[in-house]
Amino acid sequence: MPQTVLVTGAAGFIGSHLCDEPLQRDYRVIGVDDLSMGSLDNLRLAIPNPNFNFVKLDVLKREELLALGRGVEIVVHLAAFKIPRYSNALQTLRINGLGAFSVFDLAAENRAKLVLASTSDVYGKNKDLPFNETSSSVLGPSNVPRWSYAVSKLFEEQLLFAYSSEHKFPVSIARFFGCYGPRQHLSWWGGPQSCFISAILKDQQVEIHGGGLQTRTFCYVEDLVDGIIRMIENPAANGEIVNLGGTQEISIIDLATLIQKLVHSGKPLNHKIIPYSSFGNYEDVIRRVPDIEKAKRILGFIPKVDLETGLRRTIDWQRPLVS
Repeated sequence: MPQTVLVTGAAGFIGSHLCDEPLQRDYRVIGVDDLSMGSLDNLRLAIPNPNFNFVKLDVLKREELLALGRGVEIVVHLAAFKIPRYSNALQTLRINGLGAFSVFDLAAENRAKLVLASTSDVYGKNKDLPFNETSSSVLGPSNVPRWSYAVSKLFEEQLLFAYSSEHKFPVSIARFFGCYGPRQHLSWWGGPQSCFISAILKDQQVEIHGGGLQTRTFCYVEDLVDGIIRMIENPAANGEIVNLGGTQEISIIDLATLIQKLVHSGKPLNHKIIPYSSFGNYEDVIRRVPDIEKAKRILGFIPKVDLETGLRRTIDWQRPLVS
């Protein structure tokens, strides 16, 4: 008998890819999304599948969510609000905090395994790299709204372990590092690579926030989804926090330069620096690199798509959308 997995944030970038993969493995999938940031077009492969059911629903609507998810065996909670640099810190805290109660109640009621999508942002300004799952969270002051997303995810992590202890159902937490690929959001919600690709394809000036020397790692969406599936299916992940990401560190200015080379080889990057002061009271993380040894050890997770290959695929997907 195939298992049923409920995915919140199903019409988003990562969520839609995650719906596709279990369907290929003969799971039944219930996709939940309020379509505030996601798109049904992302689910064009999943929707025709008879084992897929999409429901437009806000995760804050607890009773409707509980009724919808009755009998599910697995829950993957991806729905979230983020990036208070460009949006509303109150909305971030409200949606992530209250939404977690609804989703965790659903998992507890069904004794379903729950995999929570968390973020590398929880490591904050910790300078001890690479970050492993026991690294301390070093966040800035509470009057800097940039930290609201990290705080909301730390709250979700603590809340999930408390739920699991109280209600005795299996849980796992995946901390994501810089996912990219086809279906990524074309705004800053999708990450710097998304905006850089669009600007360069349009021969527009690329905006580099800060000095451009801050570094990140990026994980192609197929690799990230492979890691999530491994967390769903492998009981070794139960009760664990696991970093999922790539380990190829690159500065933001070098990322823009690489995308420029892949789109217009030989043509120099046209860019301007946007100081952080433009965003008000803001702080950034200077370096962010994961230690993925735990994911390798307990899950066999090894990212396969290098950054240049993944960017080429992403550019090919994004090109007709911005032409």
